[in-house]
Amino acid sequence: MDNKKLKDHRQIGQELELFFTDDIAPGAPFWLPKGMVIFKELEKYIRELTEKAGYLETSTPIMVKSELFKQSGHWEKFGEHNMYNLHLCDDADDAKQASYTLKPMNCPESTILYRFRPRSYRELPLRLSEIGRLHRKEKSGEVNGLLRVRQITMDDAHIFATEDQISGEVSNILDMMIEFYKSFGFKYEFRLATRPETRAGTDENWDKAEKALERVLKEKGIKAGDKKGDGAFYGPKIDVHIKDAQKREWQLATVQLDFHMPQAFELEYIDKKGDKPRPVMIHRAIFGSFERFIGILTEHFQGSFPIWLSPTQVQIIPISDRHQKYAQKVLEQLNAANIRTKIDNRQETMQAKIRDAQTQKIPYMVIIGDKEEKENKIAVRNRAGQNLGVLQTDEFLSKVKSEIEHKQNVVSNQSIESKA
Repeated sequence: MDNKKLKDHRQIGQELELFFTDDIAPGAPFWLPKGMVIFKELEKYIRELTEKAGYLETSTPIMVKSELFKQSGHWEKFGEHNMYNLHLCDDADDAKQASYTLKPMNCPESTILYRFRPRSYRELPLRLSEIGRLHRKEKSGEVNGLLRVRQITMDDAHIFATEDQISGEVSNILDMMIEFYKSFGFKYEFRLATRPETRAGTDENWDKAEKALERVLKEKGIKAGDKKGDGAFYGPKIDVHIKDAQKREWQLATVQLDFHMPQAFELEYIDKKGDKPRPVMIHRAIFGSFERFIGILTEHFQGSFPIWLSPTQVQIIPISDRHQKYAQKVLEQLNAANIRTKIDNRQETMQAKIRDAQTQKIPYMVIIGDKEEKENKIAVRNRAGQNLGVLQTDEFLSKVKSEIEHKQNVVSNQSIESKA
């Protein structure tokens, strides 16, 4: 593909009416209805993966007292310069002020969920997921469309486990990552990030955590690249790096092993002997963030999203007004099968309607004229300009449903291979 002809995700987002940014909210995107279809489909997909893997979905407050991040260590690590902090009165009649923070990450609040009540070893591993809205004070010069934002939506999860359960849980997370990135056709590889110079916790726990991640990678036969000194301040991690259609590399998914935060928040569980050891905390994100992932996807596919993500999946094009009734019948049949379908009723030529549908990157166009109505069939074209012939509506419906179910991208203008 000629990189000179490639469009920036911000341009594509405006042309396809997906999303845009405005100076009224620097670093926070506005999502248009078509863009929300993509957002919600990705939400649906990650929920399917997490529910299948035994996660329980939660939600935590966007604003909490700043002392939470002081206890977790994030305040010392990132400080006021990277967080949005407010000084508010706790009560309308109380002049005493307290410091609050718009949460920049979900993990400290996940510990509050865990310690809601006493926990038994029988509950572990406890897998808590959250699609949470975060805020980070990025520098204005670093903000870039969806790729670097101040308002972030994360597909987070935190697993509380015994030390004996680490290998199984991390292994399952890596399997989930592989399944996810293969479904988009991305090339991907794993990288092991080890202890940074400035860190929390003991060297003993860091040794234990790094060896545990190395052991999982070895058991799964995964050759991971080295990111020496790039671990989180509370623990080592395995990151997923992908390459898009333009051969650019992005770091997205991550799984992090944490002995520090259970210690900082004095988390415990009752074991078989009645003792109260600390659990291990595993942090996990598959997308990285919704905003960044959608920005990367938009440029990767240049707006020609896989059919399961496409805001409009089928555009019906009646050749003239007399074909409207039959077109409406086909529309109702496709919509009943949950295929996102629209009719182009404009007073334009068929060629103009086809051209506009291709410009909008709609996967399939259904052309309806005298012949199609007489034979009770439909003529089908794809956005690549190929005529797929005259089909029974049920036949076409079965084809589209299969492509959506299997997350195929058979009408994209991209050719992408994946590797493990």
